[in-house]
Amino acid sequence: MPTHHLVSAPKLQIGEVAKRTELTVDAIRFYEKQRLLPKALRTGGHFRLYTPQDIERIGFIRRMQALGFSLREIRELADLRTHSAEACESVRRLLKAKLAEIRKKQGEMERLEAELVVDLRKCDAELRSRRRHTPGACPVLEASGGGTK
Repeated sequence: MPTHHLVSAPKLQIGEVAKRTELTVDAIRFYEKQRLLPKALRTGGHFRLYTPQDIERIGFIRRMQALGFSLREIRELADLRTHSAEACESVRRLLKAKLAEIRKKQGEMERLEAELVVDLRKCDAELRSRRRHTPGACPVLEASGGGTK
């Protein structure tokens, strides 16, 4: 089995990787510091060198971030990729946990939305009332304990 393709794979400096991945140099360094990327190879002048596999891994990291995974979870998922055949159960567990977390947040957001709608209706009613009567205190601030009485 030839391994020369690993040796001859093009190595890119961090600036080129940043351009190709649409990240900043600092973000790439951060990923490395957080152990999301393996330590980069270095030139004699201490410039970081990255492989196409590193670029692919950065793409994976970004996809997982877009799905809401934390850096710790992404590190775990990235490590599981090296054992892809045995990793399915672990990946499934992480996905189920993330889905439960998202559903909980979604419920919280729906409750927040309902509260905001009620408060907006109170403001609208007060503003309509002000056209006919003397202005009263803002009902949202009064109900929120923001009043001075």
